[in-house]
Amino acid sequence: MKPEDFELFSTLVKQRSGLVLTPEKAYLLESRLFPVARKHSLKSLEDMAQSLRARREETLMFDITEAMTTNESFFFRDQKPFTLFQKTLLPRLLTARAAKKQIRIWSAAASSGQEAYSLAMICAEEAAKLQGWKIDIIGTDLSREMVTRAKTGIYSQFEVQRGLPVTHLVKYFQQIAGDKWQIKDNIRQMVQFREGNLLTDFGVAGPFDIVFCRNVLIYFDLPTKTRVLAAINGVMPPDGFLVLGGAETVLGVSDAFKIVTGEHGLYVGASFDVAQLAATK
Repeated sequence: MKPEDFELFSTLVKQRSGLVLTPEKAYLLESRLFPVARKHSLKSLEDMAQSLRARREETLMFDITEAMTTNESFFFRDQKPFTLFQKTLLPRLLTARAAKKQIRIWSAAASSGQEAYSLAMICAEEAAKLQGWKIDIIGTDLSREMVTRAKTGIYSQFEVQRGLPVTHLVKYFQQIAGDKWQIKDNIRQMVQFREGNLLTDFGVAGPFDIVFCRNVLIYFDLPTKTRVLAAINGVMPPDGFLVLGGAETVLGVSDAFKIVTGEHGLYVGASFDVAQLAATK
């Protein structure tokens, strides 16, 4: 790929999604964009770059961005954040939100839905404690394809074997044609999926008591990380919780949040008195 073509594609993707593609990722860009070129009846990536320069067709720009921002996910990924959700965050919010009996959870960059459905299964496991409560779980993703797929709740045998306990597979899924499994209606109905761009329009309105935004910031440059964290902070109450991925942090990136000591990857609003968490344990 010509350097100038790589620059054109990588700049477009960064502007529309925040994803930073460095030159060593050229192989990834090529492998994902060849199908886009074929879809638009273009013989090569060079032809696609020329087409893009001549006429910035929205459909083509959408398909390029969609191809580069489709990421994999799996159920109960990294486990610890889900244990934290079940053992620490839910009990804390059951006390803090006792008056209104509502908890709102946002799975940002939800991909094909496994994270949001994992949270829903935990809530189903805690049904006795949550009786009478309204639990809203909303998953958003930039990719229209991923949002559409997440809504179906259909996964392959390989996908349900990655991180999902066998007991949960039996309890919350039904086998359909071939090696496909579909999440049962009672769990699917607990989650709403929508298109949303972390750089522009989230696709949802706050406030959210818990925001899972895991393994997303690692793809952004520093100014974009700062801007996204500030925007997320704007849809959270001061005592809301932000959960980031294991390789992500707000330190040196944003002053909108501060870390919860002893809980790696967990953050609260900068104005919240963290000592209150210890008092409610």
